[in-house]
Amino acid sequence: MVDHSFLVPAVCQFATWEPLLRLFRDGGAQERAAAPAIRVAGRISRESWSLPLRRRLQESGRAAQVEDMPRDETEAAERVQRALADAGVDTVSFTGKIAPDGKAVLRLLGPSPAVEPGSGQPGTLLLVEGALPQPWRRLPDPMPAAVPAPSADAALLERTLRERLPDAIGATEAENAAAEARLGVPLPEELKVLYRVARPWPEGPAADDEASERACEAVGCELFALDDLYVADAPSRPCPWMFAAKEAAVTPPDAAVQGLVGSPGWIAFGDNGGGDRLAVDLTPGPRGHAGQIILLSHEEYVGASLVADSLTDLVRGQDSTQHHDGDGGRPPAVAHVNIRSLPSVEAAAHPGLEVLSIGLWDAEPLSLAPVAALPRLRTLAAHPGTLADPLEIGELTALEFLEIGPVEWRVLLDAGAVPRSLSAAVIKARGDEDPLPIVAVANEILSLWDRPHIIQHRLAGTLGPMR
Repeated sequence: MVDHSFLVPAVCQFATWEPLLRLFRDGGAQERAAAPAIRVAGRISRESWSLPLRRRLQESGRAAQVEDMPRDETEAAERVQRALADAGVDTVSFTGKIAPDGKAVLRLLGPSPAVEPGSGQPGTLLLVEGALPQPWRRLPDPMPAAVPAPSADAALLERTLRERLPDAIGATEAENAAAEARLGVPLPEELKVLYRVARPWPEGPAADDEASERACEAVGCELFALDDLYVADAPSRPCPWMFAAKEAAVTPPDAAVQGLVGSPGWIAFGDNGGGDRLAVDLTPGPRGHAGQIILLSHEEYVGASLVADSLTDLVRGQDSTQHHDGDGGRPPAVAHVNIRSLPSVEAAAHPGLEVLSIGLWDAEPLSLAPVAALPRLRTLAAHPGTLADPLEIGELTALEFLEIGPVEWRVLLDAGAVPRSLSAAVIKARGDEDPLPIVAVANEILSLWDRPHIIQHRLAGTLGPMR
């Protein structure tokens, strides 16, 4: 029996979706001559939507904004968003068909706590509640021999800042101590000095914007208010499972910065003006210094780059003296086999391999035998039709994430060979595939872990004949 309890009448009603369906029908979500009916699929959440509608071209280099959307699209999507809000639902995917006579059938794929949102197709299946991908579980390696850089000089830092900010009113020792208590980690001496002199005020009625701007110019970055300091640990860099599972957290032996998602020893204190975070690093790499300054890119989920050997160097405009070759000469932990990258699974295989992605392939399907039983191979993502024998997946004994096509999943399900080591999974469907059979396969997989199913709801009505 299908549970519709998550839906309120407004979401269930065909009338709520009718304006959107009319846009698909009248705008031709696909060429009308290509099929007897228009097929549609997409996703709407309370904050955004992804719809297969043609729009006018945007200016080069500029992403589409809400104000760029046609008014009828915005009104139709917002009608559904209001119904979602009334239902207490964050997002819903949908798929449907509109026949030439105007008869429309729409299926809503409702939320499940065991499924990340998808767009028209089910998203990542979360098989083990609360499980995290390996890079997000990785903690820093201890570096007991790490010491501050020779350039770290709290007294010089304070003199430099006071020369640049003679009238600044900094934080008190009690305020620094309160920040330490909130963060649960002692502030390094250089960072204490920075806030004793150059504290910016938080936003609000008491904010001193000019003083904050002067402090940022003196330091060389957009300095956070003391109350906004945070520990840049792994949870501070969230990432969907299907992308996170394909990352690797690896630290080469000559690295100045550990290759981590985040660390309890990374204290973020500023921004470079482009969304990248600056942090004091108290858990450096094998060739780094305790208290060095690193940059966490907003475009990346793993790792950080070294900016300065100390906060003193950052303020004085001195670049880091540390250099390393990046990978220590070791083969990569993430390998891509496809028509443009590695030519075979054999070429990807080595004991340190963690992630194997098999993409578009125009030759004979591939065997997984060369990577069987590799001790660290935890992620396999294979484009539909690229595997010679899906049952070889059973030889990947450390697998925690699997992304394969519905045909390959069917082979595993029928043979009772779905790896029980999995924490998450994706059914990789082609863009034009009917999502309903995919949902059925997804629910079979979820059942193996006794996880909540994807809820389906069918709406039907008529829009009148096409013009």
